[in-house]
Amino acid sequence: MENIFRNPNGKPINIPQPIRNDGAGGPDWGPRDVLRDLENPDMFVPPATDSGLLPNLKFSFSDTHMKLNHGGWSREVTVLELPIAKTLAGVNMYLTPGGVRELHWHQQAEWAYMIRGSARVTAIDQNGRNFIADIDPGDLWYFPAGLPHSIQGLAEGCEFLLVFDNGSFSEMNTLSISDWLAHTPKDVLSANFGISEDAFAQLPDEQVYIFQAPVPGSLENQRVDSPYGTVPLSFKHRLLAQTPLITPGGSVRIVDSSNFPISKTIAAALVEIKPGGMREMHWHPNQDEWQYYLTGQGRMTVFAGNGTARTFNYRAGDVGYVPFAYGHYIQNTGTETLWFLEMFGCDRFEDISLNQWMALTPKELVEENLHVGPELLHALRKEKWPVVKYRDQTP
Repeated sequence: MENIFRNPNGKPINIPQPIRNDGAGGPDWGPRDVLRDLENPDMFVPPATDSGLLPNLKFSFSDTHMKLNHGGWSREVTVLELPIAKTLAGVNMYLTPGGVRELHWHQQAEWAYMIRGSARVTAIDQNGRNFIADIDPGDLWYFPAGLPHSIQGLAEGCEFLLVFDNGSFSEMNTLSISDWLAHTPKDVLSANFGISEDAFAQLPDEQVYIFQAPVPGSLENQRVDSPYGTVPLSFKHRLLAQTPLITPGGSVRIVDSSNFPISKTIAAALVEIKPGGMREMHWHPNQDEWQYYLTGQGRMTVFAGNGTARTFNYRAGDVGYVPFAYGHYIQNTGTETLWFLEMFGCDRFEDISLNQWMALTPKELVEENLHVGPELLHALRKEKWPVVKYRDQTP
């Protein structure tokens, strides 16, 4: 068989084979999905240090079902798609200019990151205090469980990521205003609002979910004053406006209840890894980690103890997952900057740096434990660097 394959653009490429440079493995004669193998080089030819069994820690939004509506689309990754991800679930959504995710609420808290474009969000709390704001790229919003809200695309439309604090959540099972009214007798609606039944003659007969509407006017023109005032804690946070922690390999911006007080059940970090950079070896002592890759490509190795480690490849649009306290690192394997979000179902971001831990432990103990010498001991850092530079040593 010819060892040449052409990609969708007609460019010839070599067909990868599951043979490691130490001679392990052998040719795969097919049938096979060559493009898929090219996307997962470290799963197709795992590093020699990979060992043991781990559940799948990767799922792509490209492999999900797309729900299309007039006004936008949505798709989700829940425990149905990624069974290990029990703490958080995610929805990727697009709204056209004027497209509306209708008035609704959830049994789960909603955390969101605006990827492109802008949207107007509205909400109220249990005391009748309202919130109306425009969300731009790099901004977040957070709505506590049970609080009603809406999202509408502005002049450019918008695409965003929604994260919910329960892995079993499904966007298809939200509580929507149109759905409730469609399943309420007209005489009850008449009594509730104090108007005639005829006023409800044109109500939708099922859940609207997403619908097309005109692009809204200015924020000032849509202002609604509540006699109870506005919400005391803002539902919006400008993550990209934060000053990042910059290290030689990239940067990180951390957002949790310490700087976004309303966000009580989801904490996050926006991580930038430059080409040749690496999210350092670390683990999280308080929660599982749910990841969303925004740009670039990388690989993550997860260490589960008892001789178990496995490497996964990720690219823009993928979801990754790391169980509680498992050690891991993420390398940028591409030529462009790798940006991703790491999220946690808790109120505070916490991580433990392997480098810092070793640096703050007596040197004699580290030396005896690992049989290492001065080169490593003198290189250890007492300050945490979430992203470092590395020399590419591909297995």
